[in-house]
Amino acid sequence: MNIIHSALLGIIQGITEFLPVSSSGHLVLFQNIFGVSEGALAFDIMLHVATLGAVIAVFWKELWEIICHPLSKLTLLILVGTASTAIIGFAFKDFFEYAFSSGIFLGPCFILTGAILFFADRSRERIHYGKDEGSTSFMDAIFIGLAQGLALIPAISRSGATISVGLFRGLKKEFAIKFSFLMSIPAIIGPAILNAKDLTASMFNEIGIFPLIIGMVMAGVAGYFSIRFMLDFFSRASLKVFSYYVFALGTFIILDCLFFNIIF
Repeated sequence: MNIIHSALLGIIQGITEFLPVSSSGHLVLFQNIFGVSEGALAFDIMLHVATLGAVIAVFWKELWEIICHPLSKLTLLILVGTASTAIIGFAFKDFFEYAFSSGIFLGPCFILTGAILFFADRSRERIHYGKDEGSTSFMDAIFIGLAQGLALIPAISRSGATISVGLFRGLKKEFAIKFSFLMSIPAIIGPAILNAKDLTASMFNEIGIFPLIIGMVMAGVAGYFSIRFMLDFFSRASLKVFSYYVFALGTFIILDCLFFNIIF
């Protein structure tokens, strides 16, 4: 992998990780465009790890509260949601790895992400968003965790799915997005730990240390600004604009697979 490709993929990861458009789907798409195949999954995991720095930089106060109060309601909600994600991840591990390597699901899953975002936005007319940390139930956390597990499929947005399900369950917009971003921390750390041995081999043999460092730095910086943008944007706008984007992207990919074969 050359430095230009690693830098561009890092920027793409950082921007799309916290927007509801699926960072993994964009990485698979652009890795195909760039002709990157060796170490692709390992590089994806490491770029996700890099975005943890952005989450920590933005939510350090919340994280410090969690550390100081490990049995708080927010901590328990995150643990319950993460357990739901882990069950999905372990149960369908081989399928998720196949989905990532093949790219066959990209088009339909981008469209599915668009549908989730569109109906989450439409739900504002009939759902009262009143739940904060205190009133959010463990069942709410389970549903959000299951949505995060579904988003292990490339092109299904993790942030989009978790925020949308949070809204469907009646969470306040501000708490839904904060909970989604905090839930990303164990969701990113877990795969990195479980795949540590393979990641180490890929870093040295397939990716290269310098391209990896460049990609991770770019992902972390872009991720920070992406979080800031999303927090500001979501407080005053809807998810519908993102649904139109992924609808169009998914349609383009399907047409390419059926008729043109430019990318796949």
